Amino acid sequence: MGQTKRHTLGVLTNDHPGVLQRVAGLFGRRGYNIESITVGASEEEGVSRMTIVAVGEERIRDQIILQLGKLIDVIGVTALDDGPLLARELMLVRLEAAPGKRAEIIALAESFRCAVADVGPDTLIVQAVGDVAKNDALLRLFRPYGILELTRTGETAMSRSRGAQESCEDG
Repeated sequence: MGQTKRHTLGVLTNDHPGVLQRVAGLFGRRGYNIESITVGASEEEGVSRMTIVAVGEERIRDQIILQLGKLIDVIGVTALDDGPLLARELMLVRLEAAPGKRAEIIALAESFRCAVADVGPDTLIVQAVGDVAKNDALLRLFRPYGILELTRTGETAMSRSRGAQESCEDG
């Protein structure tokens, strides 16, 4: 049996109704769970770009890539994790923020280069953009303050340019 690992796929599709359903259906039929999926416009009008993150064996990932390539409206599929990868997700976290704890929470958010997106009488909403590991670490630190609500977009990703250096904004 192969090793289970995290896979990130980039999928270019025609921007037509039903494409997302066909892509998700393929994963379901193969018993391959989608950890996250993001879809949006690409640099070309009428073409959408999907970033799909799933966990499984590499041989199944390869089968999925072949099957995705056969779907109507799929233009191309790339295993983004075969090379250097730049991946980010957006996360919004609503926290309990009594006046006495507010400065502490804001300082913590700033240390992770996050923004305070909303302030209420007893709550704060923090906006974080980063890789999944960074956002997971931030959540562990926020838990003691009381997480009231959480939403995450899932990852969007691109392969890195050849010879690219990680910037000070990474992570």
